[in-house]
Amino acid sequence: MEIIQDGEPYAVCNVDGEFRAMAGVCPHQGGPLGQGALEGSLVTCPWHSWQFESSNGACAFNEGIRIPTYPVRVEENDILVDLPELA
Repeated sequence: MEIIQDGEPYAVCNVDGEFRAMAGVCPHQGGPLGQGALEGSLVTCPWHSWQFESSNGACAFNEGIRIPTYPVRVEENDILVDLPELA
């Protein structure tokens, strides 16, 4: 699922009941990760199929490429993501 906060996209996914959040832009060519597929714990960019581990943001084929991940907690029916403050 894609969420937008202050104009920035983020990807939120549910992996076996654990919610995870990461930056929503693929570093390859800017694809929308929140619109990609979730396969196990991997999020696949819908543009060119780059995959990222949702727990730590590591690219599946090159761990040197990472995207930011963010802490998530669930309170009652709300999914809360600790996003960075924009300057």
